[in-house]
Amino acid sequence: MERCPGGAEPCGVVLQGDRGRVVFEQPVLLPEEQFIPIDLIRGRNPRGGGSRVRWTRPF
Repeated sequence: MERCPGGAEPCGVVLQGDRGRVVFEQPVLLPEEQFIPIDLIRGRNPRGGGSRVRWTRPF
């Protein structure tokens, strides 16, 4: 976000293994990627409850 001052608000982060990237529109994910919405990262969960992220392991 520091590289895009005054830019669009991010919608989340796409994780792949030990790497991640901030995305500014809904991504199309590859099978090994996971999307984490920005509301979960910031602690604002629209469905109520905790803001815990569940990590899944690939089989």
